[in-house]
Amino acid sequence: MSIAAAAKSLNAKSLFCGQLARLHESAGHGAGAVAVALALILGLAGCEELPRLPAGEAGLYRLDAGDQIRVMTYGDDRLSGTFRVSDSGTVEFPLLGPVKARGLTAEGLEGEIAAALQTRQLLNHASVSVQVESYRAVFILGEVSRPGRYPYEPGMTVLTAVAAAGGYTYRAARSEAVIERRINGAAVQGRAPMTETVEPSDVITIRERYF
Repeated sequence: MSIAAAAKSLNAKSLFCGQLARLHESAGHGAGAVAVALALILGLAGCEELPRLPAGEAGLYRLDAGDQIRVMTYGDDRLSGTFRVSDSGTVEFPLLGPVKARGLTAEGLEGEIAAALQTRQLLNHASVSVQVESYRAVFILGEVSRPGRYPYEPGMTVLTAVAAAGGYTYRAARSEAVIERRINGAAVQGRAPMTETVEPSDVITIRERYF
């Protein structure tokens, strides 16, 4: 599904849930209220409150497809350069071929490359440094001025992501957002405050306020 299509779908659901909530406020009593109550029971089943987003690993950035890294191998310029983590989660490293990067920290990848160089007797005492040059994008949908894909920056929060997307629309709920994040290889969705630290590949949805 494209970003535009996803945004349209999420906005439609948010609008629907908001309309149901406003209907609840104005229902009153009597026979008409019974019909409204039935509509609310059926409709709000799809508008259940999400749990809080689980806490991530503080300070640990794990590599994945789309990250661009700079590798410095001291003592051999042939083994230094800029590499992008492929969709399969590896980097194509000179003389070594594909090296697994997905799920590793920069320090973890340093150890993997150094160990492989020594095992294959390419360098006796390999000293390797890995730095992230550019990160995977984040995605922001829902009640923002310019939904879409935006570059991740270290320290980014939901609020700064909203600012990058042109700010809130007048319908936006501003107390919290919904974030979808991959945790231990599985997609997890939950509510988060606007001060929540964003991670690369997060999909942030700003919902419509109910009233």
